[in-house]
Amino acid sequence: MPSALNQSNGSPLSLKVIGHNAGTSMDGVDLVHVHFTQDSPTTPLKMQLLHYGEYPMPKKVKARVMRLIKENVTTPEEMAIVNIQLGEVISDAVNWFVQKNDLVMATDVDLIGGQGQTIWHLPLPELFEGNQIRAHLDMAEIAIIAASTGVTSLGNFRVSDMAFGRQGCPLFAALDSLLLSHPTLNRAVQNIGGIANFSILPRGAVEECYDFDTGPGNVFIDAAVRYFTGGQQEYDKDGAMGSKGRIDQSVVDKVLQGPYFVHDIPKTTGRETFGDRMAEDICDEMLNRGATPEDCVATITRITAKSLADAYERWGPPGGVDEIYMGGGGSFNPNIINYLKQRLPNTRIVPISEIGIPIGAKEALGFALLTLECFVGRPMIVPKRTESDRPGVVGQIQPGKNMHRIRQHVAQPPYWKP
Repeated sequence: MPSALNQSNGSPLSLKVIGHNAGTSMDGVDLVHVHFTQDSPTTPLKMQLLHYGEYPMPKKVKARVMRLIKENVTTPEEMAIVNIQLGEVISDAVNWFVQKNDLVMATDVDLIGGQGQTIWHLPLPELFEGNQIRAHLDMAEIAIIAASTGVTSLGNFRVSDMAFGRQGCPLFAALDSLLLSHPTLNRAVQNIGGIANFSILPRGAVEECYDFDTGPGNVFIDAAVRYFTGGQQEYDKDGAMGSKGRIDQSVVDKVLQGPYFVHDIPKTTGRETFGDRMAEDICDEMLNRGATPEDCVATITRITAKSLADAYERWGPPGGVDEIYMGGGGSFNPNIINYLKQRLPNTRIVPISEIGIPIGAKEALGFALLTLECFVGRPMIVPKRTESDRPGVVGQIQPGKNMHRIRQHVAQPPYWKP
C-alpha cells in the first residue's frame, strides 16, 4: 500500500525507505524496503521490513574498482567516471528491486539511502606511513540515484560521522541496540562481510552500546579463492576449500601480531589495510614452504575466526557475551562459526534471521534507519568507546521529485514546531 502521507495537522510519521549497502566484498548491493511509523516524536518508532533482495555487482565495474583499490593508483578522470558508474549501479539495483517486488516508485518509496562502494577508508592514520589524516571516500553519486528514480536520495553517512570526530564505521550499534538490547543478557551482533565488525550490547543499557571492526572478514578468503581459481570462483562456498586444508598456526599468530590487531578500540579498517595483495602475499609465503592452496585458504580463514574470538575476549563486556547474532556472508562459513563456538562455549551463537532479519540484510537496514533519521533531523544514539560523544545528524540529502511532498509531511506538528 502507498505510504500514508496524511497532510492533516498532527499526522503520525509514515515513510517507506529503501536502504542499500555495497559492502567491502563487492559481491553485490543489498537492498531492503522498510516502513517506518511513529505516532509522535516521544512514542516508539516502529519498523516493518517489507522486502529484501541482493543485486549482483556488474563484473566490469567490480574489476575496475578492485584494481583501483589494490593498486592505489588512479586519475581524476577515472575517479569521476567511477563515481557516476557506481551511482548507475545503485540506481539499476533500486529499479530492479522495485520491479521485482511489484512496487510503484512514486507511491511505495519515499526515501532511498545507503552507502556507495567504499574506495578508501583511513580512520587510523597513525597506522600508515606518510603525511596522512583521517579520511574516507565512498562513491555512488546520489544525484544519479535521485534523477533515475525520482525519489529523494541520501548518502555520505560515513563522512558525516567522521566530521563529528569519530571513524565513520561501523555505524550500526544504535540499530543493533534498539533491536536486541536485553535487560539481563549481554548480547553482540556480529557481521562478517568483507571486513568483520560487531556491536556489543551490555545488559540493561540501550545507550551503552559500542562497536568496532575486528579486522578481515571474508576479504582475505575471497582473495585467496580468486587467486587459486584464476577468478573462476569468488568465495569459498560453505567453507568447502578451507575445510580440506591444514592450518599453519605460525602464520595465523604472525598476522595477528600486526599493528591493527593489537591497537586498542575504537578502531575501524578496510581494504587499505587488509586487501587482496596482503592475502596473496600470505599465500605465496605458504606455497613457498610447501603448502597447498587448501592449506592457504584454511589458514586465512582461521585468521578471521581467531581475530573475532580474541576481540570478544579482550573487548567484550564484563562476564562475557551470552548471545551472538550473526549476519553477513561469513556467517555461512562453518570453519568460522565452529571455531567461534569452540572458543566461546558458553555463548549462544545464532543467525540474526532468528529475529526476522535476513542474514544479508542488516547493514542495508541500518542505512534505512540512518536515512529516516537524517531526513527527520534526529541524531542517532552515539556509541560509547568512541573518540567523540558529540551527537549530530549524519548524511546528505539529494532532493528528488517527491521532495516537497515528503518535506511537507515531516515539517508539520508534532515533528516540527515553530
